[in-house]
Amino acid sequence: MSGIRSTSEKTLKLFAGRAHPELAEEVAEHLGIELVPTSAYDFANGEIFVRFEESARGSDAFVLQSHAAPINHSIMEQLIMVDALKRASAKRITVVLPFYGYARQDKKHRGREPISARLVADLFETAGADRLMAVDLHTAQIQGFFNGPVDHLFAMPLLATYVRGRVDLSRLTIVSPDAGRVRVAERWTDMLGSPLAIIHKRRDPDVPNEAKVTEVVGDVRGRTCVLVDDMIDTGGTIVKAADALFDNGAAEVIVTATHGVFSGPAADRLKNSRITEVVVTNTLPIAEDKRIDKLTVLSIAPLVARAIREVFDDGSVTSLFDGNT
Repeated sequence: MSGIRSTSEKTLKLFAGRAHPELAEEVAEHLGIELVPTSAYDFANGEIFVRFEESARGSDAFVLQSHAAPINHSIMEQLIMVDALKRASAKRITVVLPFYGYARQDKKHRGREPISARLVADLFETAGADRLMAVDLHTAQIQGFFNGPVDHLFAMPLLATYVRGRVDLSRLTIVSPDAGRVRVAERWTDMLGSPLAIIHKRRDPDVPNEAKVTEVVGDVRGRTCVLVDDMIDTGGTIVKAADALFDNGAAEVIVTATHGVFSGPAADRLKNSRITEVVVTNTLPIAEDKRIDKLTVLSIAPLVARAIREVFDDGSVTSLFDGNT
């Protein structure tokens, strides 16, 4: 059986693209169902073909695809899946995005720039999506880019619970790597009862993925510092932030992030840094050559499965985070 029926005869069906099959299988296992069998392949010119091997008519369809590299391929495949489900008469289509592609392009910094995060939302709406579900969007405003319901899931309780069991809380300081992450860092301090420090930095708009750290605001001397961010891409910014903490007397630095993008030199930078441990979730697949010894990967699958169950049962996704955010 690849679907769940409730007392009202609704049917939950979970569909997954090819970007992160391990996560999809784990979510299905937590739901107690099987993924809908799907044929998907690329034509010689790179175009994508998708066909579902069983009926989706009248189903509550959840389409899971993390926007992993190659990111444009992952997004296009998911759009095609949504279109196929719309044409197959699915009753409701929920797009499940463990990692939302183009989320960093959420506003215009200068003239003649796109707002690509809005474009992605528009594309899914045009394809036929009724609802979006995403984990730790880069900014909360992205929820307003989609005209239907958006379920915003938070990995902070999962990451913070791990940190709680890993460190001496009396010596812990939570650190925001920039002003934009302060609100998230404050949720960490509320949950763990720890002081907050902030790294003030200036980013050069002409040089992507690079930032200049200027100063540390807060007491970090002799402390175990936990840097909290939504993603680690090339690793340059987070390593510079850790260096700034050590330069200000930090005893140990642990880095946590929801999304382990790990582009280009990220693994080597983190491996060769003074960072003690890097903790991420499995919203994105992490290749074996990126799995350095100091890396810990926590599974987001139980949270995604619970959220899917709440949506299917017309429950409250917000209730999953009551008291934690």
